[in-house]
Amino acid sequence: MKHLLITLAVLFTGIIHGAEPGKHLFILSGQSNMARFKPKSWFTPGIGEALGADNVIVSFHAKGGQPISKWYRQWKSSKGETDPDAGKLYDVLMESTRAATQGKRIRSVTFIWMQGEADAKSRNSDVYITSLNGLKKQLEQDLKRTDINFIIGRLSDSGFYRRRDKKRIPAPHWEALRKAQEAFANASDRAVWIDTDDLNGEKTSFI
Repeated sequence: MKHLLITLAVLFTGIIHGAEPGKHLFILSGQSNMARFKPKSWFTPGIGEALGADNVIVSFHAKGGQPISKWYRQWKSSKGETDPDAGKLYDVLMESTRAATQGKRIRSVTFIWMQGEADAKSRNSDVYITSLNGLKKQLEQDLKRTDINFIIGRLSDSGFYRRRDKKRIPAPHWEALRKAQEAFANASDRAVWIDTDDLNGEKTSFI
């Protein structure tokens, strides 16, 4: 998956034609799997090798076990519930992103997102695509551009299996959230989703 992610990230920068000056900004965020990615160990060197280390900026902030409401400031459940800490992790991410890009011309922006388990477990899959679209609009407003590329690491299939015996079980919210992520990516020429089912298992390495 790592090679695929870097390949897609490079391809997205190819959407920008010509020889305009500027750097390619990659923003990585999400919960558990993203938190274990350690991009300094592989993504940053890999994308730097592909595009030139001086041509890229990588901004990263992730935290396990967190719902999308910690990124989307206007999150609401289908019952109208809100999160008092809505947008808290997003604000930290944006603060570091602004610091990394201050005074620099940005040629392209690619947002790489791996998150969803917390929302599936809390049965908030019904508002996930609305929240994801809201997060997209939030990024566009804060970064002052509408040409942001999105790479979505689709929620893995781990929620379909019991841990004790790996028996497949019904998981409607897990399935609905995966479909919401696919629908978000399929709705835009600047977005793709990646199958992350291969990240399951004790032997998986994120380093």
